[in-house]
Amino acid sequence: MPLAPILMTPAYRCGDATPWGGDGLRRLFGRNIPDGRTGESLEVSAIPGLESRDETGTPLSALIARYGERLTGKGFCRPFPLLLKLLDARDALSVQVHPDDAYAARTEGKLGKTEAWHILHAEPGAELVYGVVSGATKEALREASRREAEIEKLLRRVKVKAGETYYIPAGTVHAIGAGIVLYEIQESSDVTYRFYDWGRLGRDGRPRELHIQKAVDVTDVHFHPDAVEEKETAPGRYSLLNERVFTLERFSAFRGALENDPRRFRFFTAVQPCVLSWDGGGMALPAGRTALLPADGFDLTLDAPAALMSGPNAEKL
Repeated sequence: MPLAPILMTPAYRCGDATPWGGDGLRRLFGRNIPDGRTGESLEVSAIPGLESRDETGTPLSALIARYGERLTGKGFCRPFPLLLKLLDARDALSVQVHPDDAYAARTEGKLGKTEAWHILHAEPGAELVYGVVSGATKEALREASRREAEIEKLLRRVKVKAGETYYIPAGTVHAIGAGIVLYEIQESSDVTYRFYDWGRLGRDGRPRELHIQKAVDVTDVHFHPDAVEEKETAPGRYSLLNERVFTLERFSAFRGALENDPRRFRFFTAVQPCVLSWDGGGMALPAGRTALLPADGFDLTLDAPAALMSGPNAEKL
């Protein structure tokens, strides 16, 4: 018997762990968030201490142990490769960069981090830091970082609106600006090197740690990206990214079949309420919630006014 879609319950990062967070997930999706500084909802996570769970309270690691490659697909079992979050930035996040897999393995013993953002909500004038200005050098970044606010003149800023998608490969200097709620798909890694934190102090009166040398080491100063251009692959279904680490798709006013992919798991996230149906069952998926679609799963019928779907790229193993 195939495995049915699994409705996931997120873990949250909030309070002092995300001082930039807000209550956007409550306002947009009716979430019962822990507090008014809830920055991250980890929708599908195998990170110890921040694992998402199924409706019975079983953590993702236990589901993987129970079902193995029936759940994940071949080669995606351990370590679990992806992490899906919803982020709410009431204030700007720190300016940071992530290493690639090779650097992270060598220096941290972990995966690196490539990620992508899909903007769910943006206040007027909201912007991202997305790369560095043309002509910036690593030496200029190093020296400006030591003078803190001097680095701001080297940052490339991009105004954003809901519905846009941004790809952030390892090595891209980036920061989420104030007034943005977004969907983030990424490698399952917590390795972050911080350049600058806007002069903020914690409740203890001290600034957060910076990692200037490592940040400079891994930065790609030549990457000057733009928003992703989507491609319609079927009526109401759009390909956003098909990268080495993951794929990302968007559904809009889509009613039709979604075939199972036996090579890999996928995350299906309702931006507006959706209905998933399969032989002998179905699921009403509220806005903002995610279902984990197993590799050994059912073919589905979708009623998806607005949704996103991501997963590992089985074609680029």
